[in-house]
Amino acid sequence: MIRFENVTKSFGSRQILRGVDLEIEKGKTTVIFGVSGGGKSTIIKHIVGLLKPDGGSITVGGIRVDNADETTLRDIRTKVGFLFQNGALFDSMNIRDNVAFPMIEHQKLTPKELEYKIDEKLSMVGLKPDIVKPLYPEELSGGMRKRVGLARTLALEPEVILYDEPTSGLDPVTSDFITQMICRLRDEIGMTSILISHDVNESFKAGDRYAMLFEGVIVEAGDKTSFQNSSNPVVQQFIHARSEGPIAFH
Repeated sequence: MIRFENVTKSFGSRQILRGVDLEIEKGKTTVIFGVSGGGKSTIIKHIVGLLKPDGGSITVGGIRVDNADETTLRDIRTKVGFLFQNGALFDSMNIRDNVAFPMIEHQKLTPKELEYKIDEKLSMVGLKPDIVKPLYPEELSGGMRKRVGLARTLALEPEVILYDEPTSGLDPVTSDFITQMICRLRDEIGMTSILISHDVNESFKAGDRYAMLFEGVIVEAGDKTSFQNSSNPVVQQFIHARSEGPIAFH
């Protein structure tokens, strides 16, 4: 579905990606692990053309995005949903208008069709439309804002969803709910997902494939069993960091 080949990216004198090779399988959830500031968000921003690589190639559904024009990128962005870490809701809009926004921008729906789809997407993420639609983001808990953000991401029925730290800052119950939602989208509609996270426990519940980004390259990739049993010390330190204390790579 998505392929990175020898992708490099620098910001000023700091090289973030040093030759990333990565394949994302269709209908699977791929988790990308890595230390803070190591380039995980940089990888997913390249997929929708928010960043351009310095070198290498990136394809989404067989279409090159690293050198795509704006028309092509707009088309790609309707097929790829991006759930930002904080939900990225519009504070000046109520929940109804937040979820409606991408559909109004990209689809031609009757008022009745629009309301039906708003209610449908909110219900999909476990929210009661009649209760939450009139509310504003500031009136919601962090977990509810994240769910509204996911409802808006689902509004255009994307083929791929990119999750940036989807359980960050959430309580264990809400984290588990978000994880279950990611699994449901995969199991029920075959959603392709990429998840970047520090939450090892929730990520091992959600993922099908795992990749470890370290010092700008993917140092390990595979399914859950092969990843957990990897002999790579970077992978093992990351997986067991919570019980063993801070990571100290050498």
